[in-house]
Amino acid sequence: MFSPKRTKPFCDSIRKLATQFTKSANSGPIARAPFEPPSSGSSSISSRFGVFSGRLRGETSTSKGFGFVSRRNYYSDGRQVRHFRPRGYKRWIQNPRTVFIVVVVGIGGAITIYYGNLETVPYTKRKHFVILSRDVERRLGEAEFQKIKASFKGKILPAIHPDSIRVRLIAKDIIEALQRGLSHEHVWSDPGYSSDGHGIVVHDGMKQDTIMALKGDVEAIENWRKEDEVLDDRWVKDSRRKGGKHPTTQHLEGLKWEVLVVNEPVVNAFCLPGGKIVVFTGLLQHFRTDPEIATIIGHEVGHAVARHAAEQITKNLWLTILQLILYQFIMPDIANAMSSLLLRLPFSRKMEIEADYIGLLLIASAGYDPRVAPMVYEKLGKITGESALRDYLSTHPSGKTRAKLLAQAQVMEEAMNIYREVIAGRAIEGFL
Repeated sequence: MFSPKRTKPFCDSIRKLATQFTKSANSGPIARAPFEPPSSGSSSISSRFGVFSGRLRGETSTSKGFGFVSRRNYYSDGRQVRHFRPRGYKRWIQNPRTVFIVVVVGIGGAITIYYGNLETVPYTKRKHFVILSRDVERRLGEAEFQKIKASFKGKILPAIHPDSIRVRLIAKDIIEALQRGLSHEHVWSDPGYSSDGHGIVVHDGMKQDTIMALKGDVEAIENWRKEDEVLDDRWVKDSRRKGGKHPTTQHLEGLKWEVLVVNEPVVNAFCLPGGKIVVFTGLLQHFRTDPEIATIIGHEVGHAVARHAAEQITKNLWLTILQLILYQFIMPDIANAMSSLLLRLPFSRKMEIEADYIGLLLIASAGYDPRVAPMVYEKLGKITGESALRDYLSTHPSGKTRAKLLAQAQVMEEAMNIYREVIAGRAIEGFL
């Protein structure tokens, strides 16, 4: 049961508090202590109202024991109207000086990263941006090579198999030609065969197959009309004229080349970063001569020379960022189709043409007739299946387009000059 004597001090405190609020609204800011406690029984109430009044003034009052400092969370405009200060990113975005500093530092960092990772592709002298380091690229290639060996366990031909010996010798010719083409010393190992064996014995009596030039077919290719082409090599001429003089070849130093022949009816071959060459027996069943096999291996080594795998990873990163931006404006399916048709696929076809050119010079320096290369790509197109839309909807140009470009390009003349010198016993260096 409440007593009037006990509740009177509390009612007096409420009246004094209301009086202080009314005066502060008319005269100025609210005092930190709105009233003097009338009795010891109301000290806790007054302290609570004191904290509340401080928060109304825009101050944060906390105990000094916790190490906090009072701060203002509002500002006053010209008419003495108080506004809460913005929190989060809006605070620094509304500061022009801060925005200027962030933009300048961001642009400077982007320019530094771009030019610090800009490289020059051998022969074409095309400059490309590769953000993936050489060590990471090499480790990725070696890890993928180990996965391939594990997945095709039991299907890898032994080192003493005739197909393994043949592919290894052809790859050795290509690698030696690459070493001459780069015109400065590299510490490379001879291409070993990657199997459970302990090596192979090479006999001096083993010879290459007869080189087949097929002059009649070459003349037919040269009679193809230029205006029928979907792709052209004008970008190669422009990049060679404007590109740097010293190509980037540090990623080829210290490579441990390995060759693997897999007994699978797959018409394919590839060269992983780090010098790991994989050839499937399905390819050997369709291409039986050494110049044909050398053309395929030279093309795949050309990908490794130009660091196309690392460049593809970098391009995919930027394309992913672009797609995320496009998702905000258009449907994801349309954004994916646009990025593939307009950016991803054209770039992939461009890399294939570049690898064709580098591979053509490599086989010529290795002593194989480069005029066989157009026939190989045309035959490869027939095996894999040609299509009228392949030059638009595929990662690789059609075999007919690749054959036309190689037959008419300036690189064929350069390759023939190298080939004539090699046949005459004079090796040419520095052609890449």
